[in-house]
Amino acid sequence: MPLIRPPAGPNGGDAAPLPVPAAAPARRLSPGRAVAALALVAVAALIPLLGPVAALHGTGEAAAPGAGGIALLRTVLFAAVCVPAGEWFAGRLARRVPGAPLGDAPRSWALFAAGAGFVAALGLASVVATGNLVPHRLAEIDVGGLYRTRDGALALLEVNAFAVAGLCALSRRPAGRVWPSAAVVVAEALRVHPATEHSPLVGSGLTLVHLTCAALWAGGLLHVLRTVRRGRASGPGAALLGLYARVAAVLLAAITATGVWSSLRRMPPGTILHQLTATAYGRTLVAKVFLVAAVAVLALCARRRLRRAADPLGACVPARGEVVALGVVVAVSAVLTALPLPIRW
Repeated sequence: MPLIRPPAGPNGGDAAPLPVPAAAPARRLSPGRAVAALALVAVAALIPLLGPVAALHGTGEAAAPGAGGIALLRTVLFAAVCVPAGEWFAGRLARRVPGAPLGDAPRSWALFAAGAGFVAALGLASVVATGNLVPHRLAEIDVGGLYRTRDGALALLEVNAFAVAGLCALSRRPAGRVWPSAAVVVAEALRVHPATEHSPLVGSGLTLVHLTCAALWAGGLLHVLRTVRRGRASGPGAALLGLYARVAAVLLAAITATGVWSSLRRMPPGTILHQLTATAYGRTLVAKVFLVAAVAVLALCARRRLRRAADPLGACVPARGEVVALGVVVAVSAVLTALPLPIRW
């Protein structure tokens, strides 16, 4: 086999070899961050599990069977909706950022979210199939009965939507992953406002807007931070955070307006002060309001750092706290779904 001699250098000798770029060091999750992540997950699980009992204490209201477990399943279901919606939303924002690209997009979590959502939806469907009771044996689950009731049909729709979401997650088109999540949001909006309620379509419309904006807000911020961390570019990263902050302000306004309107529909102005302190639903709603206010403060801190700090990416620090607080808001929102509704006098 012939040997290829390296090209001659300026003094007749062999030329120096070309420098080989060093490979980027692989990112590893430090033990401290792993422990912190596990602790946050444990706390997030305790909120829906213990929240209904704490909220009902001293109110004289009866808790639904398995309220803690139902709240936990709905927490997983809501989080599973936020992930693909946020990835689609953040991806659209990233394409509008001028200048250098932010690098490769982070790995999608849509498949894991679809799997977790499918398990949660299946657990909730089994509760509906036993007459809103916690099943203790498989023989107690009436699968055929799901097709004969409105709540059963909506529960089946959510199960099938997450199954389709898992198939869509295997594709390379993020836009296709949003439609199953949209179907789950529509099902939840219809479920919480039965036909016997006063103006159920108005309530479903408010819940639809509320859940959609919340999913884009929480899931979008999570994926934006993952994109910025992977891109390692200060200019485009700050531009992406700034673009997200402007859209998030609109989302927060829509969430606040629809949340207040929905609360007033369920608690008339003449009784709202009493029910905010004397009912489990009202107490949990007050806790959610304080949490959303804390999230808004963290968002303002992040936006101020974007404008005034020497390194705009320092805004990622309060933004990470905002993601954690939004996770708690999701858990508290799930607790609300497991509590008895306030009485309209």
